[in-house]
Amino acid sequence: MTYRPSTRGPFIALALLLAINLFNYIDRQVLAAVEPEIQQELFPNPDANVSAKTRMGLLSTAFLVTYMLAAPIFGVLAHRVSRWWLIGLGVILWSLASGASGWNWGGTLAFQYWALFATRCLVGVGEAAYGPIAPTILADLYPVERRGKILSYFYLAIPVGSALGYALGDLVAHSPLKWRWAFYLVVPPGLVLGCLCFFMSRSIKRNSGPIQPTPQLRLKDYLALLRTPSYVFNTLGMAAMTFALGGLAFWMPDYLEWRAVADIGPIGPRTFFGGLTVIAGLLATLAGGWAGDWLRPRFPGSYFIVSGIAMLLGFPMLLLMIWMPFPLAWVFVFLSVFFLFFNTGPTNTILANVTSPSIRAAGYAVNIFIIHILGDVPSPPLMGWISDRYDRNMSFMLVSLMVLVGGVFWLCGAKYLGKDTQRASALENG
Repeated sequence: MTYRPSTRGPFIALALLLAINLFNYIDRQVLAAVEPEIQQELFPNPDANVSAKTRMGLLSTAFLVTYMLAAPIFGVLAHRVSRWWLIGLGVILWSLASGASGWNWGGTLAFQYWALFATRCLVGVGEAAYGPIAPTILADLYPVERRGKILSYFYLAIPVGSALGYALGDLVAHSPLKWRWAFYLVVPPGLVLGCLCFFMSRSIKRNSGPIQPTPQLRLKDYLALLRTPSYVFNTLGMAAMTFALGGLAFWMPDYLEWRAVADIGPIGPRTFFGGLTVIAGLLATLAGGWAGDWLRPRFPGSYFIVSGIAMLLGFPMLLLMIWMPFPLAWVFVFLSVFFLFFNTGPTNTILANVTSPSIRAAGYAVNIFIIHILGDVPSPPLMGWISDRYDRNMSFMLVSLMVLVGGVFWLCGAKYLGKDTQRASALENG
């Protein structure tokens, strides 16, 4: 008999994890927002250093490499120790490391660059304790029929947090505080949210019933993931999407400056882009989760279908964004962001639905490792390398091609989802 939790415990968990995810993406995008100012300080003569943009792109890679390498470790730990304690420690670590990213360590410019590189690595370790664990808590608290909507609410933090990160970085960078304070300001709320996690384990147990011990993971459990077609196609599609989204998120401020986009009234183009991201991301994330759940009774592969079609529609929008002049290009910036975020709820719901609780955290961790090593680990430095040697439009065309590839992978996975979901549900209820 499946235990059904009361509404209070799951709601508290959702609210706290949503707030943490919000600051997660604020911390991530603050770096992208102030990248032009950091580059100007660390590489004051970019014409004499043709690798300046490549090295700035490596700051994003530093975070992502440590994030993807540490995620599987925390995915295994999540089956042995309190998940809430792991999340709390991770949030505190990444908040302190994010603040340290803005610290002036002195020394040569090269030393300052490598100090910033090291702090971004620590941010990655902290976020790895959160990324593979948070969605598994929500998946365990909510049934299959509601997971699409619940995970869509949770992932609303991506567009909102990203946009706030852009806005915060842009505002602080152009204020008397300068760019370093954009990193300092995110520390206090992160510490508070991390400490709140230490009080959640007892609360959720009281509201959601006892947590059963999970057997130690073995090699065959990981091989089972690779033998699940829905999991494989979903992960490959997410890797292509992550390549595109990671590159766009990091280089968009630089791209807008290169295109010499004029201020939009009293606000700058970076802040305006942040506003567009909020609106488009909110609408798309909610619509994607709703569409996937609504179509699920009619089409077992609905989550794949809505995600794949959205990516195919996003491909020409990105090309038009490159080719059209501003301000008309803002229309296609909005549409590109909308279609890229449409899959957020459905694809993460697929991960939850095709993995049984005993390996769900590990499934998310393996997914994180693969999508980042193939996705936004290589994309920022690769786009920087292309920009150093050709131009920004060429690098953004590479992104548009990866969007097309992601859509094809997701459409290929649609026919397997119904069967794979039934198999995982049988293990969960049996």
